[in-house]
Amino acid sequence: MPFEQTAPLIFGIYPGSATGDAPGLLPGPADLPDEIKVALDKLQPEGVPFIVRCYQHYVGKGITSAETPANMTQYLQKGRQLELVLCYRTPDGDLADWAEYVRGVVRRYGPHLAKLQITEEPNNPDPVNGGDGSSPNVLPAIIEGVLAARDEALRLGFPIKLGFNATPSIPGNPFWSNLGALVKDNDAFLQALDYLGFDFFPDVFRPLPMGKDGKQINLEDAVYFVLKGFRETSQEVGNIPDTIPIHITENGWPTNRERSPERQAETLERIVRTVYQHRQELNLTHYEYFDLRDTHSASTDTFQFGLLRDDYSPKPAFEVYRRLITELGSGG
Repeated sequence: MPFEQTAPLIFGIYPGSATGDAPGLLPGPADLPDEIKVALDKLQPEGVPFIVRCYQHYVGKGITSAETPANMTQYLQKGRQLELVLCYRTPDGDLADWAEYVRGVVRRYGPHLAKLQITEEPNNPDPVNGGDGSSPNVLPAIIEGVLAARDEALRLGFPIKLGFNATPSIPGNPFWSNLGALVKDNDAFLQALDYLGFDFFPDVFRPLPMGKDGKQINLEDAVYFVLKGFRETSQEVGNIPDTIPIHITENGWPTNRERSPERQAETLERIVRTVYQHRQELNLTHYEYFDLRDTHSASTDTFQFGLLRDDYSPKPAFEVYRRLITELGSGG
């Protein structure tokens, strides 16, 4: 169904470099907070909402193993809002401890939080590449985490938006059907859920799909196809109503020796404009880019998603994103 989604998109970004603490993360220069603040000031138009996306890794027994970027609240100047992602990486699956951990995060960060995401890519079983799907009890952790966060936020009077996210579905992955069975008739969870996040990276980890004519489909069609598929699968299989908006929580296109900065800028613009074009049909309200800065720009054999190089000099995509935020994030 079409939605009365005439408002501009709300934009955001992850402002650090590498995330997490998994083995094999590419090393690079340390984050420079003053340079990050300068870049965020340039991206955010005056008086326009802007999301700073950050991550914590819960590893059980109330312990956080990584927080990226460090001292995250320092970036919330000029009215910027915090979205905190609670990655669920526990080996024991203790849901009572997890719920108490979530409550503690609400107590600690509640005054700063606009959004709290419960788990990270729970349908992705690869922890090295960002997924929580192999952690025990990850499906009930979504539900228990959202309910605990809502209860604590209401108790303390914090107007926090709560959600979880996922990646595009892989054939044979039972995530949505299993979640749908838990969610069905769970009115408390559905009433507590404010958004459904979506991490997707078209034309990055796999080539663009082929059309019925045997030719590779164009980028705009591929973006629409995956967005529409995500909405339909989450609704029809996962029992998440389409009245719950989708937030694009991670999207990016990298540079390396085979991918030019100029093409990155062009691709970013095409993706964002496609999201904006279909925001009413699919109930899309947020777009957050991953990420602000390359982890290690000198590396030639891996992906570098940054709008900036690791010395904080801009690629062409930085100016493109700044312009899109000004145009599409302020009612243009």
